[in-house]
Amino acid sequence: MALKFINNIIFFIVFALNIAITTCSSKPTTLDSNYNYVDKELDRLKIYAAKAKAYNLKHNYANNICFLIDMRLASGKNRFFVYDINKDSVLLAGVVAHGAGGYFFTAEPRFSNTLHSKCSSLGKYKIGGKYEGNYGTAYKLYGLDASNSNAFNRFIVLHGYECVPDEAPDPLPICNSLGCPMVSFNFIKKLSTYIDQSNKPILLWIFN
Repeated sequence: MALKFINNIIFFIVFALNIAITTCSSKPTTLDSNYNYVDKELDRLKIYAAKAKAYNLKHNYANNICFLIDMRLASGKNRFFVYDINKDSVLLAGVVAHGAGGYFFTAEPRFSNTLHSKCSSLGKYKIGGKYEGNYGTAYKLYGLDASNSNAFNRFIVLHGYECVPDEAPDPLPICNSLGCPMVSFNFIKKLSTYIDQSNKPILLWIFN
């Protein structure tokens, strides 16, 4: 409850400070012909998708899709992507919260692999078992790199939370998490359809 209250207060404060500039940004915020993603951001996404495809083939992960999170993008933009690695295209995009590292609020993500750091961790993850937790449907995450090897012990999971909006509010930021890739409740339902129907583990890659 305390985290929810703080995040809601921060969101409305930031909204009030930014209301005058909400119509001033002309920069595209999302992807492709469907999302209007800017070229350099799409190029970066394609590079990681190609690397994910090679990793999936080598390690027997799902060979049709991967989940990519581009932390260089502002939290108010769509930066969580379900990517079709065979057709080299985005199937789904949504916003995702980052860890604030124990700060009251930060618009920029903070990264760490340390226990109790409350930071996001960069790297590749195996999406594990589904369960019903404090925030509803969630999926366990297993860090596959040195930069996120403590993810499971840190209780870093993929889950929904009510302070995360369904639509990208850019140029406004969204709420922070305690390190988890936290999405909206509607978005986690959409992700579940991909995860639950896959007969192989799905790769999630958080990069910056």
